[in-house]
Amino acid sequence: MQADDGGWCRNARSGGADARAPACTLCLQFFDTTYSREIAVQPTVQTLLDRPELGLGLLTQAPELPDGALAAPVVWAHSSDLADPTPFLDAGHVLLTTGTQFGDDADAAFAAAYVQRLRATGVAALGFGTEVIREGTPESLVDACAAQGLPLFEVPYRVPFIAIARTVADLIAEDANARQAWALSAQRAISLAALRPDGLSATLAELSHRIGAWVGLIDATGSLDREAPSGGLDQPLLGEVVGEARSMLRRGQRAGRTLLAGESTGAPQRMTLQTLGTGGALRGVIAIGDSPELDQAGREVVTSVIALAGLALEQNRNLDRARGHLRSGLLRGILAGELSLAERVATEMWGPLPAAPVRIAVTDVPIASADRLTELLELRVDERGGRLFFGRDDEQFVLIVEESDAGLADELATEFELPVGISDPVATGGIALAHEQALRALERARESGSGVVPFDEISRQGVLAFLARTDARAVALATLAPLTEHDAAAGTALLATTRTWLEHGGQFDRAARALGVHRHTVRSRIALAERLLGRDLSGFHARADLWAALLAVD
Repeated sequence: MQADDGGWCRNARSGGADARAPACTLCLQFFDTTYSREIAVQPTVQTLLDRPELGLGLLTQAPELPDGALAAPVVWAHSSDLADPTPFLDAGHVLLTTGTQFGDDADAAFAAAYVQRLRATGVAALGFGTEVIREGTPESLVDACAAQGLPLFEVPYRVPFIAIARTVADLIAEDANARQAWALSAQRAISLAALRPDGLSATLAELSHRIGAWVGLIDATGSLDREAPSGGLDQPLLGEVVGEARSMLRRGQRAGRTLLAGESTGAPQRMTLQTLGTGGALRGVIAIGDSPELDQAGREVVTSVIALAGLALEQNRNLDRARGHLRSGLLRGILAGELSLAERVATEMWGPLPAAPVRIAVTDVPIASADRLTELLELRVDERGGRLFFGRDDEQFVLIVEESDAGLADELATEFELPVGISDPVATGGIALAHEQALRALERARESGSGVVPFDEISRQGVLAFLARTDARAVALATLAPLTEHDAAAGTALLATTRTWLEHGGQFDRAARALGVHRHTVRSRIALAERLLGRDLSGFHARADLWAALLAVD
């Protein structure tokens, strides 16, 4: 009998194959006396086969079926005797039929095409109800299901199709209720964990325990801050996760993504990453390993953890801001030479100030990543037990580092693509001078956009070279214009000859060898340059002024 709407009972046989009647007394009695649900579980084909009250008999034996066929989840049970019921079916459905569509001959070709359509739709299993239209299940259907790997079970006459449908519906509902109860229990446990002294670590540990997966927090600096369980993710998986988290942090936008890590090892793991904080002010990334618990209920739990972690990090951010104001005040005192108060406060808060000799490093405040830079520096302070001090001075970060820790400047320049100027090593009393050196070195570093420039790189070039790089370019171009214009008009090399001559101390023989010309050629070119410039280049002051002009236009 056909029952496409699921509301008709095949036990109402009095009218023959085409008879339809509402659910009968047998169905109602079946629901009242035999249907029970003891444990919540996602229904599968095997779940239905294991229900003794249904009495379903598997006709396609397990060895004939693909791996996992009986473990396929069932999302609904639908009954139909249509020759092509697939327009009313979806993946994960169990189709129930009495076989009206097969007729008396049960043609093998029809059965094969029928099963093929069901397989293409993703039907989880086919149930055949006997003793309504025909006795037993057609052998052609059994053979077709076995050949194409579709589970086929026989439904005894005593079991109405609607009972199977209700079994599936109740199992799904109870599983949903069980998952919701699990989610509520997990959220309660996580909320309690958040109240512990180290609430963030306890929260991540509780989440890891509840979903049975590794959980890690990558902080705003791109470093693994904490994880649960400790050491639960080995290299190279951990490296891939941290690397992807750093990329997300550099983009500075709120985002979530799935990463298939460890493909090179042959055992890839699906990792879920989600940023914490607001766009432009990200506080970190939470990473979660693959888990069967990450269904809708599991995602709700993860969402609550993300919210708690974000709140905890935001509270830390407010505390960091307060400490940042304190650092700035102490920095101004240190630069002004008032070391005693700064030493006492810094020792109480972070540890002793760096020991002499020290260097001063100065860099611009990156607008998009100021919080990340602050967190990185706070982390480095913790690692060094206070033997590093930093503070913000208007639009710049100023660092006081020990001589052995000067490499931190390279780390900042590389990680944040910043220009950094760093002073020569000085004693404690020379901090103000070192700050001035670092500022001059920063000016030079800005010219290339990023990278570290030590002050001694400038000092080796001399005072004249430094002065020439300030605001002298326009004056220098005007000074050298007579030579450059003559070279352009006459095809001469007066400017190059003059530069080489000055580089070789005004000695004609050495300059001639360097240029590959006769010394008299050099003499005549310099004489012409003097006439064009209107200067006597035999004196020191004139040569020094011309050399400064050449430096300024380089």
